[in-house]
Amino acid sequence: MFIFRPLRQILFADILVTMTSAFDCDVLVAGGGPAGLAVAIAARMNGLSAIVIERHPSPPDKACGECLMPPAVSALNRLGVLDLIDPARRASIDGIRFKQEGAASAEARLPSPGGLGVRRTELTAAMMHRARWLGAEIHQRTSVFGYRVKPDQVIAETDLGPVRARFLAAADGLHSRLRSVAGLQATSSGPRRFGIRQHFRVEPWSRFVEVHFTDGVEAYVTPVGPVRVGVTFLWDDARVARDGAWIEKLFERFPSISGRLAGAEVDSRPRGAGPMARTARSRISDRFALVGDAAGYIDAITGEGLSLALVSALTLGRILPTALALGGSRETLLAYQRESAHQFRRYAFVTKVMLAFARRPALHGPVIAMLARYPQMFSALLHFAVGSLPARELPENTASLSLAESQD
Repeated sequence: MFIFRPLRQILFADILVTMTSAFDCDVLVAGGGPAGLAVAIAARMNGLSAIVIERHPSPPDKACGECLMPPAVSALNRLGVLDLIDPARRASIDGIRFKQEGAASAEARLPSPGGLGVRRTELTAAMMHRARWLGAEIHQRTSVFGYRVKPDQVIAETDLGPVRARFLAAADGLHSRLRSVAGLQATSSGPRRFGIRQHFRVEPWSRFVEVHFTDGVEAYVTPVGPVRVGVTFLWDDARVARDGAWIEKLFERFPSISGRLAGAEVDSRPRGAGPMARTARSRISDRFALVGDAAGYIDAITGEGLSLALVSALTLGRILPTALALGGSRETLLAYQRESAHQFRRYAFVTKVMLAFARRPALHGPVIAMLARYPQMFSALLHFAVGSLPARELPENTASLSLAESQD
């Protein structure tokens, strides 16, 4: 009996079988988004060979607020990617502005080096270029759907055949398949949150990310180029009825944004994501680590997802040469677990406080007015949120307010 397979699958599978050494590597990365590419770049910068496997045929476009906070900007600089992003296709971001429709606003500036607004596709393309320049192999249109751990290697199963590596990094996103395969999936609780974003061709009216609050929904306006802005909506599932015109109904809740965009050309299709909350029991196991959203996620409300992914990738790349020399067991990866968990705890605290605030419309006006009246308080909160200010340096009344809101 003859078993017919698509020509592309035959060719790639035969190459994998007959030329396995071409696909052997130190670090195999599942996922070619920013998190996975950062792991590959960091691995190459630390003397390890790397292969990235990505299921999309081109840089994947995902629902993303597209604001890179200062830790992400610094990480991109360390990875050698920052200068590869065309200045004509990005926007500098000076700070964050909170707004309530028809009421007061408050703003605070980001700490150095500031933020950056850039389309997810532009960021991924620049990172892909850097990874290839450093010698990482990138194979698109394929997926990793499982793996087995041997004493001296990992054998990853792909839809084109087996790939052998000394280590497997799973950067396969919010709905990570490999997190489940590794037995690291945990149950998330709480309201289900969703998001959607769309771009418009219009000159940004501010160098700040604007966060607009209303009952049940937040809107985020981010400059992502000289003549482009992105608008992202986040909401609790029970608060928004989704039908054929639901994104238009979201815009109707924010007349100040709709007015700014009147007549502007739509520059992308709406893309959604959710439910957002994802929990991992651990980020590591033998010869294996979760990176980026696959390692756990709470919500996009703080815009810190890319910062966590890039900083964690740098950490993993730094410790991997020693970990692999010692056998790559879970114990050799504990430094990655500790450092990434430390970063995640700060993100989790700030995110839960922000969610508590967003879900209480009665607080929006008074709190924003207070932050406008005491800008140093807003600045301290923002610096703490991005990791540039220790908790003990927060103004006493600011820390008390945050804790009270998170427990309310």
